[in-house]
Amino acid sequence: MLDTLLPMLLRLDESGILFPLGLLFALYAAGHALLSRRDPRTAWGWIAVCWLFPFAGPALYFIFGINRLQTRAQRLGLESRRPGEHGVLHPDDVRHHPHTAGAHIPPWLDEVTRTADTLTRLPLLGGNRIEPLHNGDQAYPRMLAAIEQARHSVALATYIFDNDAIGQRFVDALDRARARGVDVRVMIDGFGQHYSLVPITRVLRARGIDCAMFNPLRLLPPSLHVNLRNHRKLLLVDGTVGFSGGMNIGRRHVLGDGGAPNPAVDLHFEIRGPVLDQLAQAFADDWRLCGKPEWQRPPRATAVDDPGAICRVIIDGPNEDFDHLALIMQSAISAARREVQIMTPYFLPPNEMISELQGAALRGVDVQVILPEKSNLPFVDWATRNMLGELLRFGVRICYQPPPFCHSKLLVVDGAYALIGSANLDARSLKLNFELGVEIYDRSLAQTLAAHCSAVRARAREIHLAEINGRSLPARLRDALFWLFSPYL
Repeated sequence: MLDTLLPMLLRLDESGILFPLGLLFALYAAGHALLSRRDPRTAWGWIAVCWLFPFAGPALYFIFGINRLQTRAQRLGLESRRPGEHGVLHPDDVRHHPHTAGAHIPPWLDEVTRTADTLTRLPLLGGNRIEPLHNGDQAYPRMLAAIEQARHSVALATYIFDNDAIGQRFVDALDRARARGVDVRVMIDGFGQHYSLVPITRVLRARGIDCAMFNPLRLLPPSLHVNLRNHRKLLLVDGTVGFSGGMNIGRRHVLGDGGAPNPAVDLHFEIRGPVLDQLAQAFADDWRLCGKPEWQRPPRATAVDDPGAICRVIIDGPNEDFDHLALIMQSAISAARREVQIMTPYFLPPNEMISELQGAALRGVDVQVILPEKSNLPFVDWATRNMLGELLRFGVRICYQPPPFCHSKLLVVDGAYALIGSANLDARSLKLNFELGVEIYDRSLAQTLAAHCSAVRARAREIHLAEINGRSLPARLRDALFWLFSPYL
């Protein structure tokens, strides 16, 4: 093929067509990037690639740079849910939803609720019970037991589903549920499935389990995105119990017997109550985005506690008009009076969030950020170190947690508000991936999570500005170089 293509290109070049054709392609691709990219550094990066490499650059942009999922979501009506749809209210009506009538939310958090009202157009729902589960040692037995007890439906969505001993236990439980006549549906990210040499999707389909891949990698039509991944983790059983948080499925999340040699510490949550209906809607939307028929959702869940935890699901992704999670996090940090606690495995927040953290520290709020001493992505660690000085100078306290690698994602404000879910504090989660969060107004749970953060900090090593400024010149150059690529890490 190259033997025929190369002479043809040379003949075109002799005729003077090739150069203006390359410029035309570069101009079109650069214009598309300029109009469609929300982050200026990302736009500049693609524009530079298109102009420096007039043929290869536009080709790379059209393969890797275009958000085709947004187009598909718009076609399905999923790009941004509108008032009047299932569970979606006009912002002025959200506060008067029957579940939130009389609900006690601290007045200083009112701006957080109003921000989320406007962005999500979903009501806050009371009567929920949220229980934190530490690592796969606690979470997996609960999840497997729920699947074994399922009578009507099981919906499972995850980024990574390892084909290992833990993964096989889940496959067996799902298969037994299917054999009992339970409607079993599994959705796995098309990139995340390749963390296993033999993807678990092959095993699931061989068992007759209805399995969907989200945005699978393929050459034609081109879909080779490392970005635009579905990073959500969700298990829903019969509309009565759900599980969500930051944990994938695999041995790496088990610390006890049968765990991986280099485990990852994580938090997952068992959820009961009316907020399960919003979680079910998130799964149903993603299921349709995979090209699957509409999912017959389970009946609405009833309140299990009175008043219970007041919760709302935050659905975020590149198909949304705004960066929901980032804006709500920034609003919560802005509202803090006493304490902000953040735990995240990867920390490259947007400039707006950095400003909110700086402002909170300046007004006397105890801002704590807990990071792993060493993550599984060293280039992210290097980029992070380049920007930590911006926070340390303003009085933000930053700690490095010793191994094992901590994969937990938490935001706790004043022991009264908590945000849990799948999102890391980096551009990949906050701008490029499909993420899922649950905001929780419940003092008991928030104080439990705050105590967990404090216990972790007691074992961690606090870093200071002198340490960051004392890095060697080669280390500073390396860190700064990788920080330039932070929109893509």
